Amino acid sequence: MQLTITGQHLDLTDALKSFVTEKLGRVDHYFDHVIDGHVVLKYTAHEKLPNAAEVTVHAPGRTFHAESEDQDMYAAIDLLAAKLEVQVRNHKEKLTDRRNHHQAPLAAAAETD
Repeated sequence: MQLTITGQHLDLTDALKSFVTEKLGRVDHYFDHVIDGHVVLKYTAHEKLPNAAEVTVHAPGRTFHAESEDQDMYAAIDLLAAKLEVQVRNHKEKLTDRRNHHQAPLAAAAETD
């Protein structure tokens, strides 16, 4: 998966970039058809939770989007990765359930013949 990481009102360090890549790379474990993703990391000093992270991931026929906020940027990225994993896992389970659901009647019909 190709990730584009953008920072708004903060400097993107190599450690922050590698952390994002590592956490969002787990999406490939569940769904390997991901085309690309765009991550935006924001810092807003006047907010209660100043660090925000959002991601948009494109896959064939589906777009996933997640947002999270926290006091710590690394914690916000962890929350973001967890939300995205849930979306991708649910989508993959839905796809496999549909495939298995259509195959079951065919297998039962073949056994009765």
